[in-house]
Amino acid sequence: MTALTKILLELEPYGARLIAVSKTKPIAVISQIYDQGQRLFGENRAQELASKYEALPKDIEWHMIGHLQSKKVKYIAPFVAMIHAIDSVALLEEVNKRAAMNDRIIPVLLQVKIAQEDSKYGFDPMILDDVVGQISRLDLPHVRIAGLMGMASFVDDADQISNEFKVLQNTFDHLKSRWFGNDAGFKELSMGMSGDYLLALEAGSTMVRIGSLLFGVRD
Repeated sequence: MTALTKILLELEPYGARLIAVSKTKPIAVISQIYDQGQRLFGENRAQELASKYEALPKDIEWHMIGHLQSKKVKYIAPFVAMIHAIDSVALLEEVNKRAAMNDRIIPVLLQVKIAQEDSKYGFDPMILDDVVGQISRLDLPHVRIAGLMGMASFVDDADQISNEFKVLQNTFDHLKSRWFGNDAGFKELSMGMSGDYLLALEAGSTMVRIGSLLFGVRD
């Protein structure tokens, strides 16, 4: 059984999707996973993502999962399937502008800072309600908020990780109830990576972002 098959079998009871995190991996290695049937891939850098989009088959659904600078949005706006890491209103406005220039509506996820580490990006869950209220008053017809994304702390404490994922799930439920009750498109919880995706699935993840279990340790 391949690593891909094993992970997909684990995801199946939850109805979650796998984003194969191919950052730093060469085209030949990505092609091997593609040839096994995987079609959803995630990258952390906009220009690397654009380069791989040009080189690989066009039925791949590319997800931008890393921290995104506003000045880099232009590289991926023509084709990206989803942007997972919207961590400021200004970035959301830039995505809307670039999507309009490409006659697209780009699905995005709001990144929530649930980890204890200072190195993690994202909105404070305590203020996200106000942020969504602010966004609702803006004219942003070329973006669609599809859900939330978060990364747990890089620790060995399963209880801490599960509690952080629970914060994200509760935040999602609150926003769904208050702001997106009639929006069937607000449905994604992108959480869980190679070391904690099983805990994320238990907490309600709809997308897991897995790299090292599929591709080996990053170069």
